[in-house]
Amino acid sequence: MRLIFGLVLVVGIGLAGFAVYMARDFIGGYQAQLDAERAARQAVIPTVDVFVVNRTLRYGQQITAEDIRAVKWPENAIPEGTFQKIEDIFPAGERPFRTVIRAMEKDEALMPVKVSRPGADAGVSSRLTQGMRAFAIRVDVSSGVSGFLRPGDRVDVYWSGTGVNSVGESEAITKLILANVDLIAVDQIADIDRTAPTIARTITVEVTPRQVAALAQAQASGRLSLALVGAQDETTTDAVEVGQGEIIGEVNAPQKQSCSIRTRRGAEIIETPIPCPN
Repeated sequence: MRLIFGLVLVVGIGLAGFAVYMARDFIGGYQAQLDAERAARQAVIPTVDVFVVNRTLRYGQQITAEDIRAVKWPENAIPEGTFQKIEDIFPAGERPFRTVIRAMEKDEALMPVKVSRPGADAGVSSRLTQGMRAFAIRVDVSSGVSGFLRPGDRVDVYWSGTGVNSVGESEAITKLILANVDLIAVDQIADIDRTAPTIARTITVEVTPRQVAALAQAQASGRLSLALVGAQDETTTDAVEVGQGEIIGEVNAPQKQSCSIRTRRGAEIIETPIPCPN
């Protein structure tokens, strides 16, 4: 009996040790999984819903609810101006579409700068900022920068005509009247993705109502010319005015007179200055 009891005791101790080993192994694995899950939760980046387009869209195409979808976007990397609610894209009471005014590729975020207002087409009116007006300027090859202008560029506007110089005299002058003006259309083209050069007859700029009056008066009283501003140019242009006299000089300036008499004394000729007669 003692032998059997000892054998049972040994087997029981062995089984208990094996159970403790297995339990420790299980608890260790569970703790490792728990630590991994906690680390994964810390690595997860917060996201929000952002609407993107389902397909490539070009200027003038209409966007409806079937052309967009919501995707998860990292909260700290959302492009400025994106739509996060379908009600912001297609407000109640408006026609349920917008029009593309800047080309978009598939899965690109939808933003107000790339589409028209709800229910509007892709005309110039959809490009105007609140409170601004569109004004057309007549141009030709020389005044329109040889056809290299396109919607989205910025230009300086110069006026050439007859004015009064600093001494009160009338002369031909050229003056900068507006700087860094946004160009929103060339002829009837408002597509800013268009790259082919166009010899335009008119260009349309975005200006304030007061600037409209200034441009209208300048166009009626002289000739307007444009200068293209560089895409990365952020400098501020000071007042510029050049008169004809500055270019060709004072052509009618009176010459200084000098009068003298010559007297011969033997082989020597003496020249004596005298006042010039009136």
